[in-house]
Amino acid sequence: MDYMNSLIPLMVIIPITCALFLNLLHERDRTIKVLSVIIALALPIVPLFANYGTHYFGGYAPLIQNGAIATGLPAFITGSALNVFHPAITYVFGSAQKLFIFIVGIVALFSIFLSLYEVKRPSGMYGYLLFMLAASITALILTDDIFNLFVFFEIAALAQVGIILVSKVKGSYETALKYMILGSIASPMMLLGIAFLLGVTGNVNITDIVYAIKHGLVDPKSPVLLMACGLITFGWLYGSGLPPFHSIKSAVYSKALPNGAALLQAFSVVMFVALGVIILRIFGYLPFSKVFIIGISLLAMVLGITMALNQTDFKRIIGYLAVGELGYIGIGLGLGTAMGVTAGLFQAVNELVVTAFLFIGFGTVLYKTRESDVRKLGGMMVQSPKTAFLVMIAGFAMAGVPPLNVFQSKLMLCQAAVDAGLPELGIIMIVLSIVTFMTFMRAYYAIYLRPKPDDLEIKNEKIPRVTLLAMVVFLIICIVFGLFPGLATNSLQGLAVNIA
Repeated sequence: MDYMNSLIPLMVIIPITCALFLNLLHERDRTIKVLSVIIALALPIVPLFANYGTHYFGGYAPLIQNGAIATGLPAFITGSALNVFHPAITYVFGSAQKLFIFIVGIVALFSIFLSLYEVKRPSGMYGYLLFMLAASITALILTDDIFNLFVFFEIAALAQVGIILVSKVKGSYETALKYMILGSIASPMMLLGIAFLLGVTGNVNITDIVYAIKHGLVDPKSPVLLMACGLITFGWLYGSGLPPFHSIKSAVYSKALPNGAALLQAFSVVMFVALGVIILRIFGYLPFSKVFIIGISLLAMVLGITMALNQTDFKRIIGYLAVGELGYIGIGLGLGTAMGVTAGLFQAVNELVVTAFLFIGFGTVLYKTRESDVRKLGGMMVQSPKTAFLVMIAGFAMAGVPPLNVFQSKLMLCQAAVDAGLPELGIIMIVLSIVTFMTFMRAYYAIYLRPKPDDLEIKNEKIPRVTLLAMVVFLIICIVFGLFPGLATNSLQGLAVNIA
């Protein structure tokens, strides 16, 4: 491993630097477009060239790896846990991180491209928000420091609010304010939980916290640790949009532009996985931790689909379905087996692709009609047959129709549930996937298959080619991972085995 691989921190530094420049150059349209295109292309490319390894900010590796410093230190230091503790913020880059950052990079790439080419004049401020959110998501994937994760969680929260406000969708200001108010409660609670962890273990490095608990340096049954678990879990529910925050998360998606919503849901998925994995690593020894994850995941699945059935705005429908799909990831993590965690992570990768696919696909309807109420839509199959076909495939993928990617991950989840002695979970997942398919087809029929209402005005403008390109790329990923799931699962198994 290359412990000072400079490309690892650059995955975060590059989009942040670009965001700052876009904010400064917000009135120079050509410069904004050129700079955004170049950096957006770099987002999925950089992780492909980076070597696996660990990056220590400031170069401060643990003493056990730094003989020059360790030499001469007293034995009570070199012979204790201080010898293996991480004194610096640590980023870890392995095969699982590589896959997630690559997929997030693809989603961010097309979110940024669409923000440039679906409007007459690009916005430097909007580009700033998208790049900052992309950088924050990447940091959540890489960091092994729970306080560093919280910092980027806060940056991402502000970027999300900005993306909602910039959209100028009716009701966006109210939704942004509600999200901020809830965040002002959840974020301090999460920070307090991290402070409790620091107070008990003396660390914010996740690997060091796990080491301290497993080696008896702290009492694993300490009430302070249990309080920390509860507070951090509350922040996890808020950040990922699990109940009771499912309604506000769906509203956040619906009040953003479709290209922004694609990246917003990427944050929710990554936050769910990143903090969920941390909870399993640190608190997995608690008997109720996995049971709680499975329970809240089942609740998210049921509420997500139930609420989607009652919506008339297709953006809210996709938003609630996206919340429901998070539950499948949680089932995998909650099972706690190597196969279950692998399937859950694979489902997370697939959801990043499919939900972005749906937001951008249905966004073409908004582009042509300026309308998102399915009761006022119809006849779009005639107007846009190519996008209608692509959206249909995206819906099939979300529901788990073979041979697309989500079928493979949901099949793995069912197999893992049976192997873990919980076949009833597999039955529930199959039933809810069928209901997801029915929910999608009801919305699809209303928008594309029924006759066009007489009062519906449709713009004659062509859908930008970059939008069609984004949908085709997402389709290719769905097919490739559906036919060759090993391309993803082989990258995820190492992390899954370490967690299980």
